[in-house]
Amino acid sequence: MNRFITTVVAGLMLAGPGHAGVTEDDLKNDQSITTQIVTNGMGRHLQRYSPLDTLNKDNVKNLVPAWAFSLGGEKQRGQETQPLIYDGVMYITGSYSRVYAIDVQSGKELWQYDARLPEGILPCCDVINRGGAIYGDTFYFGTLDARIVALDLKTGDVKWRKKIADYKAGYSYTAAPLIVNGLVITGNSGGEFGIVGEVQARDAETGEMVWTRPVIEGHMGTLNGKESTMTGELNATWPGDMWKTGGGATWLGGSYDVDTDTLVFGAGNPAPWNSHLRNAGTPVDGNAGDNLYAASRIGIDPTTGDIKWHYQTTPREGWDYDGVNEVVAYTDRSGNKRYATADRNGFFYVLNREDGEFVSATPFVKDITWAEGIDENGRPIYNEGNRPGNPAAAADGKKGEVTFSSPSFLGGKNWMPMAFSQNTGNFYVPSNEWGMDIWNEPITYKKGAAYLGAGFTIKPNYDDHIGSLKAIDPDTGDLKWEFKNDAPLWAGVMTTAGGLVFTGTPEGRFIAFDDETGEELWSFQTGSGIVGQPVTWEQDGEQYISIISGWGGAVPLWGGEVAKKVNYLNQGGLLWTFKLPKALAMAN
Repeated sequence: MNRFITTVVAGLMLAGPGHAGVTEDDLKNDQSITTQIVTNGMGRHLQRYSPLDTLNKDNVKNLVPAWAFSLGGEKQRGQETQPLIYDGVMYITGSYSRVYAIDVQSGKELWQYDARLPEGILPCCDVINRGGAIYGDTFYFGTLDARIVALDLKTGDVKWRKKIADYKAGYSYTAAPLIVNGLVITGNSGGEFGIVGEVQARDAETGEMVWTRPVIEGHMGTLNGKESTMTGELNATWPGDMWKTGGGATWLGGSYDVDTDTLVFGAGNPAPWNSHLRNAGTPVDGNAGDNLYAASRIGIDPTTGDIKWHYQTTPREGWDYDGVNEVVAYTDRSGNKRYATADRNGFFYVLNREDGEFVSATPFVKDITWAEGIDENGRPIYNEGNRPGNPAAAADGKKGEVTFSSPSFLGGKNWMPMAFSQNTGNFYVPSNEWGMDIWNEPITYKKGAAYLGAGFTIKPNYDDHIGSLKAIDPDTGDLKWEFKNDAPLWAGVMTTAGGLVFTGTPEGRFIAFDDETGEELWSFQTGSGIVGQPVTWEQDGEQYISIISGWGGAVPLWGGEVAKKVNYLNQGGLLWTFKLPKALAMAN
């Protein structure tokens, strides 16, 4: 244990004997095995849909708290984790790179691990962690100093600990790792520091690197310790040496499509934000200035790390419209295998699962100023007058022309995961209606320093709401219903076969909606803002639901006028678990 804090609490064996550990089949079938949750997204396709229907529209009013677990008082901040449940134990991550193992029957802590972060870490958007992964008898999670740690499931002891990248250069890691065929797959964070986005694959048993895939063109990937293939073509869409600090952080993690044997990762904003420095601020022929593969979705071979396909949602990006938002594999009503992703730029995209080819795009927020739409080839139809001005054209050369752009850089949708319902065929998208004043400034790269070249102020677009949970038909892009919320929505969404949609609000409300009508059927006040991810499972014939409460994340740090609107919200750090008692399951 050395300098790591690991506390093993009496009662550890409540987890139960006889399990050999999580297998590839467990991961593959996670959605259908309703007594456990061993993947982020409740299935590697990230649908966040449960086939459980014990809890339904008629009896959800009888949902009651079973237990609550506090993460402690001295380290609060944002709590964005998704719980995992296996063999009678719940595993969650907390702010400041902590892990807790909790008995699911009693809510009693079994062990805790604290990564003991070094001085000088540079997290962009709060000290959050979005969850872990389980494979065999090991729990995997990433830390804010850009490391991946493997812990013993039973004791919390460290098995191995590996460096993803140099935190002193601005790298960090906040996403849940992805496990595929015995490999631990990770991305990286740090797009505001001129880092280079990358996907890495390690042997789950030893932590040794198998392959790496940078997602900015010009960089070389590796396979088994040797250079493999270049990402893209050197200087095809980047000027000079700017690709060397080109951004594109893969900070939200990825999904895995077993049908096509493809990892799907998103790449963040190109660096710096000042698009004029990247030759993206001027219309050009071809794709020069697109700055591949930033602001893109990328299909990757899980065995070699080679890129199979890419789709760039925002070429010539200039507003911090990251392309990292989750890509959900689903089958549409006509039987077509599709991907769906709701982008920061305000458009909801449908792609073909075989090759990532563009199928359709429709707006899912109301006021999009940067583009008039998406053409038949999947390329934006830019409103060139809405691009922040070039500071080199200003009289003093210090500040480009200010524009009001919508959505804001925090996006029509940010990291908070949407959900797909096999019950309705619709997606349920947590979105926000806001814009920003934005301008460009001169900037040069310096290791470990912010590399934006822009300034901004976020503003609400409407007086009566910012947050908006939207039910969207992916076949048509039509809005089926909408729930408006005063504060921004920053929590994940879950759907169930019982016809329910769950999410939380910064005001602390955990809410269940009717998946067809949007009617609010049940709510519970958790005491702090919810920016976590709900899950559900069954145990001894009863259906349980968990959500973590704890206000924080990017909004209070970066939100400008919006942050002032929500500065009264309390921080928390409390994991709530609810259940539908057997005696009330049939009650109407």
